[in-house]
Amino acid sequence: MTTYLAPIDKPRGLIMKLLYFFIRRMFGTVPTATKVFTARMPAGFMSFYSKTYRLDKKLHLASETAMLIRQQVASINTCSACMDAGRWFALRDSADHAARFDALPEYRTNPLFGDAERAALDYATELTANKMVSSDTFARLARHCSEREICDIVWLVASEHLANLTNIGLGVGSDGLCELSLQRAKKGPKSSDSSEQPATTAAR
Repeated sequence: MTTYLAPIDKPRGLIMKLLYFFIRRMFGTVPTATKVFTARMPAGFMSFYSKTYRLDKKLHLASETAMLIRQQVASINTCSACMDAGRWFALRDSADHAARFDALPEYRTNPLFGDAERAALDYATELTANKMVSSDTFARLARHCSEREICDIVWLVASEHLANLTNIGLGVGSDGLCELSLQRAKKGPKSSDSSEQPATTAAR
């Protein structure tokens, strides 16, 4: 992968060095997005990006639906780095998510998706691709989702664009995190605790 700005492999400052340590411990590597973007920015930007994804825990929308929406938006925007990271986090949550992630391109017809999920994905797809939503698409979504859940979906689409365009704008692609995770699993499990969680979002 050739990025527009050279990756910073040896960061300056204690905070960034600790970030690299914990991210490498979690993923087995420091994602390129961290080395290209995060390493060059003040700590406040790192905190902002981290908080963006932590806020997903406060959504009323089902967490699996939220993950599917983020993946769909990243796919439409062709952000391979976000698609890779999104799949990594989903599979860490549950290996059962793999089938639905694989079937996402056929969500409109695949029986793994219910009507509510199809309506949510139609809305997210149209908003991402067209930067507008028809009244029919919104009405179909409103039949399945509460007003709060609709706002959750808008948040997911908008915030995913932030990560997507950050990576695309700097030429950052996939690091193969899922493949690397499989390789590490074959070598044996390594410990991971909740203290590592705040650092993981910098990979997005």
